[in-house]
Amino acid sequence: MTRARRALAVLLATTAAISLAGCTSTVQLDPAPYANDPGCADVTVRLPDELDGQPRRWTNAQATGAWGEPSAVLLTCGVEPPGPSVLPCQSVGGVDWLIDDTDAPNYSVTTFGRVPAVEVYLDNDVVSSADVLDSLSRIVSRLPADGATCLDRPSAGADAAAEG
Repeated sequence: MTRARRALAVLLATTAAISLAGCTSTVQLDPAPYANDPGCADVTVRLPDELDGQPRRWTNAQATGAWGEPSAVLLTCGVEPPGPSVLPCQSVGGVDWLIDDTDAPNYSVTTFGRVPAVEVYLDNDVVSSADVLDSLSRIVSRLPADGATCLDRPSAGADAAAEG
């Protein structure tokens, strides 16, 4: 099962649980393998109270964030940094994001070239991915860069040549 499909399943399960529980405000998430990295603590203490009009909600896992009811944005810090990928990559505010649109309008975006990596799932029918990534990139940019960028990827040169 792909990460995006797994995240969609978590998002749908969370939505169902909230619907059944009424006023439950805690979002059930699993912590990432490197959630205890000090960089993740630096990120999570700076997460905004609102993202693109969606209020922040409590989560039950370290180094996570959620916004909207039902959740329209889920953030997990401490995921394994991605290796080479053919996914599209976009730089926002100095942070490179790999974009998986397999389950559009539900998107999975993962930082590229940051350690630890951050993964964000968002429902593009509810929030603007541009607004969400703009807000989160300011915070995620605090994580150390490992020197890799979108332009370093082998497919990036081919994409740029095709555009030119």
